[in-house]
Amino acid sequence: MTYDIAIVGGGIAGASLAAAIGGDARVLLLEGEDQPGYHATGRSAAFWSETYGGPGVQPLTTASGPILRDPPATLGGVSFLKPRGELFIATEEDAGALDGFLAEFAASGVVLDRVDPHAMLPGLRPQWTQAVYEPTCMDIDVGALHGAYLSQARRGGATLVSSAGLIAATRSAGAWRLETRAGGFEAGVLVNAAGAWADPVASMAGVAPLGIAPLRRTMVQLRVDPPMAADAPLVRDGRDRFYFKPEAGGRVWLSPHDEVPDTPRDVAPEDIDVAIAIDRFEGAVDWRIEAVERRWAGLRSFAPDRLPVYGFDPRAEGFFWFAGQGGFGIQTAPAAAALAASLLLQRERADWIAGLNAAAYAPDRLRSPT
Repeated sequence: MTYDIAIVGGGIAGASLAAAIGGDARVLLLEGEDQPGYHATGRSAAFWSETYGGPGVQPLTTASGPILRDPPATLGGVSFLKPRGELFIATEEDAGALDGFLAEFAASGVVLDRVDPHAMLPGLRPQWTQAVYEPTCMDIDVGALHGAYLSQARRGGATLVSSAGLIAATRSAGAWRLETRAGGFEAGVLVNAAGAWADPVASMAGVAPLGIAPLRRTMVQLRVDPPMAADAPLVRDGRDRFYFKPEAGGRVWLSPHDEVPDTPRDVAPEDIDVAIAIDRFEGAVDWRIEAVERRWAGLRSFAPDRLPVYGFDPRAEGFFWFAGQGGFGIQTAPAAAALAASLLLQRERADWIAGLNAAAYAPDRLRSPT
């Protein structure tokens, strides 16, 4: 029951990191639910976009792209991505938002083109006259990616324990003693990959929280007439008030892009947020909504500066943060896990992540000087 590294959280963050280090350390992966990936990972809108998350996240997303498109045999060797494309739309009044968006990514190398939105999206209402297209946007098979990471972690010797919510964590004689609902464990290093529970896990371990806040995001599945074309792009409002994308059978996945402060829990959608999503959708296209078939919500957790947090806490021996990954933790998983593994094991970075600025994601950036 003694390990080198214990990771709290079996979602995409914990699973990808366990896969990255499983062959180099005795790894314990603790999942609070009956199965890993129940919360944010299992409720993702499932797309890979180089611009999603902003310029500070884009290097992680771009670096992850080749691995997701052409994964190594250790991850199954079958692409997790399918072409989609992303269309940012705006009215004439909001055209400045697209200008600012283009300026943000001007030096990034991300392909962004001005286009006629009506030529790409039949049924778009006339007032949406401005658009920028991101052709590299892809759909992600989230379940397959998460499963591949868990499989790789197990092959590397990592131990997954489910229904093992953390109850207490104490540091003594260079080791963490962990009490969970599944029993007690010991590890030299404790990794906080607990998503929306990241700050509570830190507090449980006697570590000062970083202000990582869970924000609720609502998703709705609609049946519409005419059905949304299978090859239509993901559509995002240039001012981030909604997005929608096609799903199987002509369905539409729709979100009002809400960010409602919440508490770490198994969240459910609120009627008002569903209504707001539908109202914004109907203001964008003239398609008739035949049915609201599903609705769900998830928690996306952000640090105060909205960048992820990777690294050892400078004020807590043996405590490593791998959290604050907002809604972009899946699309950045390969690069984030590789970078975190290099920091955790204090080993040289691989060439493909050598250019990432680890200091931008370090936890001490969020600590006030003393």
